[in-house]
Amino acid sequence: MPETSAMADLQDVVVVGAGQAGFQAAASLRDNGFAGRISLIGDEPGLPYQRPPLSKAYLTGATDRVALNLRPESFFTQAAIDLRTGQRVMFIDRARKCIRLSNETTLPYDHLVLATGARNRTLDLPGADLDGVLQLRSAGDADALRNRLPDIKRIAIIGAGFIGLELAALASSMGIAVTILEASTRPMSRALSETMSRFFLEAHQATGVRFVFDAVVTRIRDHQGRAIAVDTADGQTHPADLVLVGVGVVPNVELAADAGLAVANGIVVDAHLATADPSISAIGDCAAYPQPFAGGERRRIESVQNAVDHARCLAARLTGKPQPYRAVPWFWSDQGPFKLQIAGLPAPHDHHVVRGDPSSSAFSVFCFRDGRLAGVESVNKAADHMIARRLLSSGAALSPDEAANQTFDLKARATGSLAA
Repeated sequence: MPETSAMADLQDVVVVGAGQAGFQAAASLRDNGFAGRISLIGDEPGLPYQRPPLSKAYLTGATDRVALNLRPESFFTQAAIDLRTGQRVMFIDRARKCIRLSNETTLPYDHLVLATGARNRTLDLPGADLDGVLQLRSAGDADALRNRLPDIKRIAIIGAGFIGLELAALASSMGIAVTILEASTRPMSRALSETMSRFFLEAHQATGVRFVFDAVVTRIRDHQGRAIAVDTADGQTHPADLVLVGVGVVPNVELAADAGLAVANGIVVDAHLATADPSISAIGDCAAYPQPFAGGERRRIESVQNAVDHARCLAARLTGKPQPYRAVPWFWSDQGPFKLQIAGLPAPHDHHVVRGDPSSSAFSVFCFRDGRLAGVESVNKAADHMIARRLLSSGAALSPDEAANQTFDLKARATGSLAA
């Protein structure tokens, strides 16, 4: 466990990254009574904002930019958080315990929090930089996409992950012809069971979405500098007025690596989210930490829940209440009328059972690994999702037969009122 005796002497905490994790770290420090200086540095201009609505309510126009903000400007003033946005951290001087910003300002720190997040993976192929080839990660990306969607008839989406499918649902509802090009054999294959993947495949196909699996994209065709089609290795050409690239993300570890900190698909931290340097921690999408729901294997989790809970765990440690991070991971994705919620880490698993009827569009898949519940995938079954989080948090035993039996009282088992 990290040393805590020096934590009471902290005066300057600098948080690099003003996304969900960085914002929450600063806010939670104040909530926990930290009275020292807090600096929150973000490279995007403007107030810290939520990202999940970018592919949902914001893209449809149901939510405006102000509604995305995590807090109004007055919050940072009242909480005495020195918010510096539109600034990039250029390097970390660990020996002198300071950072240098892009405006040549130097900030000292007693503790440095790296909440640098991740960036979209890009395509290294001809045409990837054409006009009409977009991604979706920031509010600026969403603005560009929202401005173009009303004027297009065909969209090609490279990648059948959460973002790609959320956009596919929206585009098809607008009457846009959607083609999804996916390198694997099924949608959301890294995250979901085959049963749940098949449900979403059929649900999207029912709205006219066309899937191409085992697709190897070789180039994006252009006409006068604008994307007009995507070529795949099988010799097929897929016409499109717009191309969205959604092929995963890369953690932003360069700042840490340049400072000599260990990185391995993320900034390496221990169970308390501390790096090997006791004055530096890492949280959120950029942090690779021992995941208790994966047998202690080092993982990097990309979710709002993980970002928020990491930040709260760190803030507790920095204010003298250290505990190892053990929060149950959970995720969600809204795709048309279907709300997918995931508790735990279903993949990989060696057995799964279905609770409910997939034809009703409201069911859950309980995934087991080595005889223990590993994760639960639910569609339009919020109650199952909440119970699953309790089951995983408590470590209550559950058999596949019990999970599949709809008369079995999952809630009682989760709360401990029904013994195994």
